[in-house]
Amino acid sequence: MRTTIILLAIAIGLLLHSCQSATGTAAGFLTGAKNDSNTIVCPPGSSKLDIAAIERITGMKGVEKNGEYKITVPQNDLNVVVDGFKIIPAMGLGSWACFIPCRDSAMVMGDIILTETDLAPVQQEVIRQGFAITAIHNHFVREHPRVMYMHIDGKGPVVKLAGSVKAIFGKVKEVRGHDPKESKADSVSNTLPIARLDAVIDQKGELSKGVYKYTIGRPDVPLQEHGIPVSSFAGFNTWAAWQGTPEHAAVAGDFTMLENEVEPVIRALVQHGIEVVAVHNHMVQEKPHVFFLHYWGVGPAGKLAEGLKAALDQTGRKQTH
Repeated sequence: MRTTIILLAIAIGLLLHSCQSATGTAAGFLTGAKNDSNTIVCPPGSSKLDIAAIERITGMKGVEKNGEYKITVPQNDLNVVVDGFKIIPAMGLGSWACFIPCRDSAMVMGDIILTETDLAPVQQEVIRQGFAITAIHNHFVREHPRVMYMHIDGKGPVVKLAGSVKAIFGKVKEVRGHDPKESKADSVSNTLPIARLDAVIDQKGELSKGVYKYTIGRPDVPLQEHGIPVSSFAGFNTWAAWQGTPEHAAVAGDFTMLENEVEPVIRALVQHGIEVVAVHNHMVQEKPHVFFLHYWGVGPAGKLAEGLKAALDQTGRKQTH
């Protein structure tokens, strides 16, 4: 009889543990608990966003791609200049928030561009809305006025997330006294040899208001944040934005790198006369661990392109041990 009772107690204990583990997996997504496994909580295409609700609540229109939805706010009101080159939204001056579906909830990842005056009140609003701040950093040096980039991360019901995104962008408007996107959109001069750049970098870019931009994904890296896949559309990419002339060009951008790629990428850029202006994280719960690097280069377009290609060649390599 005693043996039967003991076996029954063990069975009940195993059942309770199993139930708690299953509940913890679901609850962990909503509460922000760290996902310590490599399990994909929400495979791409397995969930659907209520885009109409996002647009209605935020009052903003975005772009949908592969089930994800991104709202971008160009910072047209910021007259940023670096080394004589005007930095317009297409050159890396656009705040954004990307909604990624997960079952009946979602994750939002975003990057908010702030002046020194905006920083404190907006980060207070981010915390008030229940979002995490996962990075605060620069993209440029010698820029006037100074601008900072703040990455945010939130999880929960789509309706709540949309309200929080509206509040965060609304706080920027409140502090500045106007809506950044309502200022007149500017453009820059570009007479670059685009075909030659494409040939050197071995990529095709897109031209917008005088800025020619490459966006290069990392399909070789199955990145997850909180167990949710992070796509190129949601910010996991390397990019390069160009303006100027063949003899006097400017290029700004971001490299995404695995741990073993950081040192060789930095070395390749610096050896080719391109400044590395920031190395940092954008996420804190990602698997595998990734780093992001911002750079700025001024000089002959062909030389800059060769430098970028040399750095690109240091990423995506299979490692030998």
